[in-house]
Amino acid sequence: MEELIAKRYIKALKQSADVQTMENMTVVFSALAESFNDAAFIQIIDNPMVSKEQKLEILLAAVKPAKSEIINTLIKLLVEKNRTSIIPALAEGMRKDMADTNKTYSGVVYSDSDIDAKVIQDLTSGLSKKFDSNISLDFIKDDFNGIKVDVEDLGIEINFSKTRINNQIIEHIVKAI
Repeated sequence: MEELIAKRYIKALKQSADVQTMENMTVVFSALAESFNDAAFIQIIDNPMVSKEQKLEILLAAVKPAKSEIINTLIKLLVEKNRTSIIPALAEGMRKDMADTNKTYSGVVYSDSDIDAKVIQDLTSGLSKKFDSNISLDFIKDDFNGIKVDVEDLGIEINFSKTRINNQIIEHIVKAI
């Protein structure tokens, strides 16, 4: 539900701001969303005993270094409508929207064995070319028996399981006999 509400705010922001302003707002709201990982912060923001004015002061103080009237107005609107809880969803939506706008995505390569940096670079350049985007991949050693490439924002998941390949070879040999 929060994602749907956040999308409406993002759509309105995109109509009134240029790409650079949206990038700046994405950075600010991503930093603000990190505050929602702190239990004490959530306890204050969600507390009905804390007035809207106090919540507004806290949030405006957090975004003051941005010196943006658009951000201040959005914060005021969120507090007024009791929608401060959508700030993390708003930040994530802005991040995804900027990734789509700039065609810049990040992904992860999982494997149980070490993978050479050259292989990661080849995967990165191949996927970037295939999807006409700038994709960066990071390697994470995992218990996956094979190689799995995941670029979540593009909806890409490619995996090569050693077990599955072995089973397919055995099936092929059995069919040939």
